[in-house]
Amino acid sequence: MPTPDTDTEPKKPNPIDVHVGSRVRLRRTLMGMSQEKLGEALGLTFQQIQKYERGANRIGSSRLYKISQILEVPVQFFFDDMPDDALEGAELTGGGDDDVGPDAMSRRETLELMRAYYKINDKKVRKGIFELVKSVANATVAPEHEVTSA
Repeated sequence: MPTPDTDTEPKKPNPIDVHVGSRVRLRRTLMGMSQEKLGEALGLTFQQIQKYERGANRIGSSRLYKISQILEVPVQFFFDDMPDDALEGAELTGGGDDDVGPDAMSRRETLELMRAYYKINDKKVRKGIFELVKSVANATVAPEHEVTSA
């Protein structure tokens, strides 16, 4: 007899698995590596890599460690910038182009920006650009005080 929780509706991926998978995709893409090449390095098909990156399949700890070696990042990288709602077990949601949720990390614009940023060899210049972008993002669009003419 089917149970309501398992057979009537598709199982939703765990938000933490979705986040970890998106970080695998981010780093793989930044390195210019295909899903097929990562799969070959792990002895897997590119379809399995796709499932990992979507969070449909959970990545085991030993495999995550191997992925971290292949992608040349510490394991912690995959858990960095974890949204609070993932930690609380809430659903991850993506929205429109202005949304800065988990989907923003997989957009072409974001990936191109990050590739260009990391091509800057001078650490001081890179840090300056980082600070500039943060200050522009934090700036208010509307002026606080309107100037009126007498």
